[in-house]
Amino acid sequence: MEPVAVVIPTLNEAETIGAVIREIPRQFAADIIVADSGSVDGTQAAARAAGARVLDTGRGYGRACALGAEAADPACKVIVFLDGDGADRGDLIERIAGPVLGGTYDFVLASRTRGERDPGSMLWHQVLAGRLAGLGIGARYGVRYSDMCAFRAISRSALQRLALQEMTYGWNIEMQMQAARARLRILEVPMPYRRRGGGSSKVAGSLRGTLHASSRIVGTYLRIAATSRPAA
Repeated sequence: MEPVAVVIPTLNEAETIGAVIREIPRQFAADIIVADSGSVDGTQAAARAAGARVLDTGRGYGRACALGAEAADPACKVIVFLDGDGADRGDLIERIAGPVLGGTYDFVLASRTRGERDPGSMLWHQVLAGRLAGLGIGARYGVRYSDMCAFRAISRSALQRLALQEMTYGWNIEMQMQAARARLRILEVPMPYRRRGGGSSKVAGSLRGTLHASSRIVGTYLRIAATSRPAA
């Protein structure tokens, strides 16, 4: 089986990043990249100790994802993204990457809302946001998503064709919108989801974080929807 590259965007995830990296099957992931947005809690040192490559990408969730993907080993034809808080099941990475490696799909993403979730792992507004995004993308491009989970796999060539521009928390929804617009072969896979292993969420952990991320996501949706017509 061809190897995949795993990109983990982080910001102050020292409590969890080591366990996240060690959980990823090494026979499956040839290159693990921690794309760090300026952590001050020792995240980078913990990631290196666990065997990952570390990039200091500067602030911006989308920037970290983009630079991590660019730095991935060229031999890896599939890029997997997952968060560094321990909530995503890195040990089940083959469920996400396998359909892309097999050539059946171009883009596969985990659905937390369709899978089993630990109590408290998602707040009600996170579930609602995923459903609303799915409705909006479905109305615009005819592809209905149920979630905006960070855990996803995409072929390297497809990611390059999408030419994503959003460097903030709008990265995930831009990828989903552009993938639908480009008529990529898309699959959602129900996946179990845990409570984060430590620290606090930069998005859902506070009202300010939620509002900031929400404004980026909504702004990205409006920008893409207004400028990108569905493919013929």
